[in-house]
Amino acid sequence: MIPAALALRDLLLPVACAACGRPLDLGEPGIVCGRCWARLAALPAPRCARCGHPKLRPECRWCELLPPYVRAARSVCWVHRGTGQAIVHALKYRGWHAVAPGMAERLGRLDWPDDVLAERAAVVPVPLAPARERERGYNQSERLARALALWWGLPVWPQVLTRTRHTGTQTQLTPEQRLVNVSGAFSVPEFSRGALRRSHVVLVDDVVTTAATLNACAAALHAAGARLISFATFGRAPAEGDR
Repeated sequence: MIPAALALRDLLLPVACAACGRPLDLGEPGIVCGRCWARLAALPAPRCARCGHPKLRPECRWCELLPPYVRAARSVCWVHRGTGQAIVHALKYRGWHAVAPGMAERLGRLDWPDDVLAERAAVVPVPLAPARERERGYNQSERLARALALWWGLPVWPQVLTRTRHTGTQTQLTPEQRLVNVSGAFSVPEFSRGALRRSHVVLVDDVVTTAATLNACAAALHAAGARLISFATFGRAPAEGDR
């Protein structure tokens, strides 16, 4: 569509921001307004070089959640409230999958360890249960992973990880219940194991809370031959004691 036509469309049919509901400014790209992007609650510094979590002391409590084969983890913002939560809800529950490119752009710009930048072979989305994906019409993690793969110039491997059983929502569960809920819920098909062997892949999800789901996925990938796994999520839920 030519710029003049875009301007006329925006004038006659103003697009509302998927996060705050206000009309987008004339010619503003995407479906989230600049004000909402600016209001994201970024994780404060100093942050752990490995997991990206804010820390107040030399040792990192959040790193203790991660197995040794998880090399690094990064998230754009807190999502327990405010704009970050609204953007994730727009993607996950309201059908606005067109917010994924803007989310991926901000995720792709994060600072990663040099070895992750040099070694990452592909982007892998966290899979949804087939029934949930049919209900939603798409997998929000795959939409985010595909947009991030384009930003990084990497392939996306949605076929290397499958969900073997339906798991209930993690939202209201304790950390211990989350671990039980997703234990053994993911596997790697035999035909994908060759591509994974000795590779370093980036596992993508919309939000991380206790890392139970991501860790279960990483365990399946590592058991199938992946050497290292890094985590990339748009949002992160704060733990008790976080700033």
